[in-house]
Amino acid sequence: MTFIIRTARFTDAPALAELLREVGWFQAINDKTPEEATIHIEAHLAECLADESHSVYVGVDEIGRVIGYVSVHWLAYLFMPGPEGFISELFISPSARGQGYGAELLETVKAEAQQRDVYRLSLLNRKQRESYERGFYQKHGWEERPTMANFIYRMPND
Repeated sequence: MTFIIRTARFTDAPALAELLREVGWFQAINDKTPEEATIHIEAHLAECLADESHSVYVGVDEIGRVIGYVSVHWLAYLFMPGPEGFISELFISPSARGQGYGAELLETVKAEAQQRDVYRLSLLNRKQRESYERGFYQKHGWEERPTMANFIYRMPND
């Protein structure tokens, strides 16, 4: 199967909404109609594509169907010798997993990171996810940080 990686476009929003609904993990998308999910993604894509602080790539098959995407945030830290690229999203259509598409998207991010002279890349992966259980990231040279905990603070809703 042919797989082309390119920068995401606003016109990809319906396909990205469909992909995330297909993945089914996110209540904020699942609770929306397809049209509402598309509007949601259009708004977030507008933010991500507004400047050079984010990159979003889509993987498209030979018939033009978006079958995966990756989103990375380029962050400057005062204590590091260079910026960090934080991969916040990497999703492949369930029907296309295990065929090398995720690896190709990671390679695209690594190539951009080298061009940007990034110090490191990072990401979070839930331990219950299939990708974690099969060691996807470790197979591609990523290492799990054993001494770090990931904390979140949920903002109260008004």
